[in-house]
Amino acid sequence: MTQKAEPGLFLGVDVGTGSARAGIFDVSGRMLGTAKRDIAIWQDAPDIAEQSGDDIWQAVCIATRDAVEHASIDPARIAGVGFDATCSLVVLGPGGAPLSVSASGDAARNIIVWMDHRATGQAARINATGHDVLRYVGGTISPEMQTPKLLWLKENLPETYDTAWQFMDLADFLSWRASGDATRSACTVTCKWTYLAHEQRWDADYFHAIGLGDLAEDGFARIGPRVLPPGTALRKGLTTDAAAAMGLRPGIAVAAGLIDAHAGGLGTVGAQGQPQSNMGYVFGTSSCTMSSTDAPVFVPGVWGPYYGAMVPGLWVNEGGQSAAGAAIERLISLHPAEMQARELAVEAGQPLPVWLAHRAAAKAGQLSDSAALAKGLHVVPEFLGNRAPFADPSARAVIAGLGMDQGLDSLIALYIAGLCGIGYGLRQILDAQRAAGIETERIVISGGAGQLDLVRQLLADSAGKPVLAVTAEEPVLLGSAMLGAIACGRFGGLPEAMGAMSHPSQVFAPSDAHAALHDARYAAFRALQDAARSASDA
Repeated sequence: MTQKAEPGLFLGVDVGTGSARAGIFDVSGRMLGTAKRDIAIWQDAPDIAEQSGDDIWQAVCIATRDAVEHASIDPARIAGVGFDATCSLVVLGPGGAPLSVSASGDAARNIIVWMDHRATGQAARINATGHDVLRYVGGTISPEMQTPKLLWLKENLPETYDTAWQFMDLADFLSWRASGDATRSACTVTCKWTYLAHEQRWDADYFHAIGLGDLAEDGFARIGPRVLPPGTALRKGLTTDAAAAMGLRPGIAVAAGLIDAHAGGLGTVGAQGQPQSNMGYVFGTSSCTMSSTDAPVFVPGVWGPYYGAMVPGLWVNEGGQSAAGAAIERLISLHPAEMQARELAVEAGQPLPVWLAHRAAAKAGQLSDSAALAKGLHVVPEFLGNRAPFADPSARAVIAGLGMDQGLDSLIALYIAGLCGIGYGLRQILDAQRAAGIETERIVISGGAGQLDLVRQLLADSAGKPVLAVTAEEPVLLGSAMLGAIACGRFGGLPEAMGAMSHPSQVFAPSDAHAALHDARYAAFRALQDAARSASDA
């Protein structure tokens, strides 16, 4: 039977690379129900990844209805909704119709996914300008960001570019579909579009310098003439059509949204201490690090500093890697025992990485001892380049020490070596930020690939910092729900919402007994990384 009560619940919607998820939360941050719906992705070439805005919106609506059913609540109790999504580029024609970004010409394929690297050449040309705006993306713009992708569209699909009514980040697209308000979030446009939030302006000179001057000449009407902080209530609230599709009340508050990693940051960094002392670490398909500071800190190769892009009044530096959970999946797929292990994982009712983690933990006894299973085996898991601190999309993975063993133990060792490699990449970002003046006390983790105790302990050991887990089962969804709670007026701002809805759980302290081992492995990681870079043109 459905519960009847006064409004006061909040909906968070998260769109990742492979699925749309919805979660319903109360004022304390307790999740009452959640649901997931898979979304389509087209990958016609190694550097191409495309999605459909209509497909994603449909998945969002179904997931929301299912979450309400799972929670067994009256949907009228939901007072606000917040959206987060990957930093993918959505292209809309007149009236909001989808426009193709694909060589196939299929109009349904109107999204260039964040991980799409088709604009690598355009990014290199933009970086060659040395424009001052690039200081705010770590000195080097990435092909994952939106101005290189826009330049690619202009040069390769001019009809799509010229016809487009709006170019949107995916989170802004979702809030527009929900409310009819095309206002952009300061999070999305600052982090991925070069908006200067600390000055509340776009830099027209930058757009002219890189070949996108037409966007400046029309007052940036196609990429965001109105920009508001995350959590701000959009003017129209949930439209009648969107409410009918989602199964909610029309008119409830719709918040300006967030990039998915930043939603994970909101759901975690306020759980213990001040946000400035905590690094948010979202470990999913990719990984993202977020460090908050009172004043701007410029870290070469680390994106930012971005003003107000996550926590109001604070600057954020954003690092991470383009492939993290995806790198582990790719690594596993290369091993001869992968099929055998996958069959055993299916029998156990577990995803393969989870099955491997349990096997590794059982073999090692103590979680920290699992690193010894990878003795002599080293992985630099840069299958999709190095996002930070080298900002090198051309970097590639290295596996050293792999022998002729084709058994399950060898696969487990490779899995552990890959996890350590993820941790050493995180340690490099911490080192780069420390050199620039950012001190981190602890890493607060979220994301589907970071939910296992073995993963958390190995990250703590390999990065040399405590890893804090929070009570929230889905911190990214919680971060989005916080936006809805602010937009409907339940909290006075994000700091208040973070304090009330996010709570610490378990701390994984780095093992002193294993510090020397990880120091040695970290040195090997950097040496292999350097060797791969020097050999890349050979």
